[in-house]
Amino acid sequence: MGNCLGSSAQVDNFNSNPTSASGVSKVGSGGKIGHSSNLSSPIVSTSSVKSNNQSLPTARSEDEILSCPGLKAFTFNDLKTATKNFRPDSLIGEGGFGYVFKGWIDEQTLCPARPGSGMVIAVKKLKPEGFQGHKEWLTEVNYLGQLHHPNLVTLIGYCVDGDHRLLVYEFLPKGSLENHLFRRGPEPVSWGTRIKVAIGAAEGLSFLHDAESQVIYRDFKASNILLDAEFNAKLSDFGLAKAGPTGDRTHVSTQVMGTQGYAAPEYVATGRLSAKSDVYSYGVVLLELLTGRRALDKSRVGAEQSLVDWAKPYLGDRRKLFRIMDTKLLGQYPQKAAYTVATLALQCLNPEPRSRPKMSEVLEELKKLQDLKNANKGFKNISSPMRSPMSNHHSPMQFTTSASPLSSHRQSPRVR
Repeated sequence: MGNCLGSSAQVDNFNSNPTSASGVSKVGSGGKIGHSSNLSSPIVSTSSVKSNNQSLPTARSEDEILSCPGLKAFTFNDLKTATKNFRPDSLIGEGGFGYVFKGWIDEQTLCPARPGSGMVIAVKKLKPEGFQGHKEWLTEVNYLGQLHHPNLVTLIGYCVDGDHRLLVYEFLPKGSLENHLFRRGPEPVSWGTRIKVAIGAAEGLSFLHDAESQVIYRDFKASNILLDAEFNAKLSDFGLAKAGPTGDRTHVSTQVMGTQGYAAPEYVATGRLSAKSDVYSYGVVLLELLTGRRALDKSRVGAEQSLVDWAKPYLGDRRKLFRIMDTKLLGQYPQKAAYTVATLALQCLNPEPRSRPKMSEVLEELKKLQDLKNANKGFKNISSPMRSPMSNHHSPMQFTTSASPLSSHRQSPRVR
């Protein structure tokens, strides 16, 4: 990590380490898998993609990547000025990659602006000795310089100056989903907001997976889901993303990289990566949204350290689901919608990759929840099933297995 590439170096199958584009501390709940350690980031290769039907080039030289017309090449002095010389009071995030600072630039000229004026930005400044080296930095420029979607974070520009490597992103004021779910705050995340975030993140993954030249994100987790002022979700950190398989291939073989607790078991065991690996990771995040627990929590005892191992036995049981629901919700969520999300999570976590649904299928089911009148109002308090008012509401005990939102995909066996 950290070795520089010549101008003719090709960017395609890189490995990397990560950072939070919005500027919130990104140390994830799980340990890093692979040669990078505590954090993980995304990687990708593509061309300007504004619809899922456009194709992405597989390899470009460094000069081609850095000459992307949609990105601004900042000088180091520009970013020093924009962030008040990287002063501590501008620091908004830190991780193995380095630091993230808040700054300001003019919206029209993109030149440095006075603090409090112009457009707010997040500036990621890599440590020379950090996990994310030049190769990974270049990969992120390559992907985010060309991938454009409302549910992907926007890369504004970059800086390469001597040993300095920086990235400039849009600033997302709500920070990461991780911060809202797991850190104590004045207000818990409501059920409606959780569904909104789940849908936005699914939109981003579906866009990557359904592109003509598929992109596998490879590090989907709560700390990589950033939120704007209205809690719209955006995927960040493309240092680990990879081009998907082509032709009749079902997977790509690669070095195992990612974050413990989120990475699909078949990928960890064999290095075989596919879009269904992302689907598994998405299922883990659905569990985090349901339970308010981290994917991996070493402070807990025994099987409770692994969220998947602990929660899976309850996901297919309508009578027991309430036992794993986030207590911070205070029972304020619709029973049917909660069971639908739990069922989707179970299907995403199927140990057989081919039996997991596509992200587009998951997205379709989640959008149906958003359309239901009871998704945001008329909640039933189900903290105890004996006290739950069941009049005018379908009892979860009345559902049959055919009610599974994606019944064509077999559910994962329970982990006991």
